[in-house]
Amino acid sequence: MQDQTLPFVFLNIAMTADGKIAPAGRCFVPFGSPRDRQHLLELRATADAVMAGARTVDSFPANLGPGPAKYRRLRLRRGLAEYNLRVIVSGTGTVDPDAEIFRRRFSPILILTTARISPARLRRLRAVADEVQVFGRHKLNLPAALRWLKEERGVKRLLCEGGGELNAGLFQAGLVREIRLTLCPVIFGGRTAPTLAGGAGVKRLARAARLRLVSMKRAGAELFLVFAGPAPKPGQKIFGGNGRPDSA
Repeated sequence: MQDQTLPFVFLNIAMTADGKIAPAGRCFVPFGSPRDRQHLLELRATADAVMAGARTVDSFPANLGPGPAKYRRLRLRRGLAEYNLRVIVSGTGTVDPDAEIFRRRFSPILILTTARISPARLRRLRAVADEVQVFGRHKLNLPAALRWLKEERGVKRLLCEGGGELNAGLFQAGLVREIRLTLCPVIFGGRTAPTLAGGAGVKRLARAARLRLVSMKRAGAELFLVFAGPAPKPGQKIFGGNGRPDSA
């Protein structure tokens, strides 16, 4: 049963035919079609907040906002705020204060980090973000962070746009409810190129996160897939995790 104290978490990822989400240099470059970009904005128009990891925010000039006016009007018709909250995750606060996201102040920017962040980085980020919150000593306590987002910021639907390390953390904590995956006819190759879920991964098949295909649609040369996320039982180890997040 879904924990009602947590937001509904769904991922949106464009992936190459060989399972990569960025080239080997780990610097994101758009490789999806204009339809995939439209799909991204359509999904943002259903979310209270959009979340991404520090590397994703730093490597591409993304502002995590709702986009053109038609999507903002769609949000208002759905009873949402015109502009979604924007959430950045960084375990040590390695977010560039000069990143594109901080240059447009149309909605609050929240940073989730851990006690590993240095005092200097904390000061710099508090100067550019609307709020910086620490959850966990060594590892980000994602359940606690997401619970705070719902309780304190009213986030009921949270869209995560990567990268792979953040996605892996969400899978490990059993927080992912849905995955929107665009499969693109591109091959990147590269053993170090990031995939949908990074981190340590699993060593045995029994630990793998199991998904259920909900729908599949073809648009041009791309496939748009929807998967229901894994639903772990209480105490179940999923994706190599132990269900016990680092203490806050």
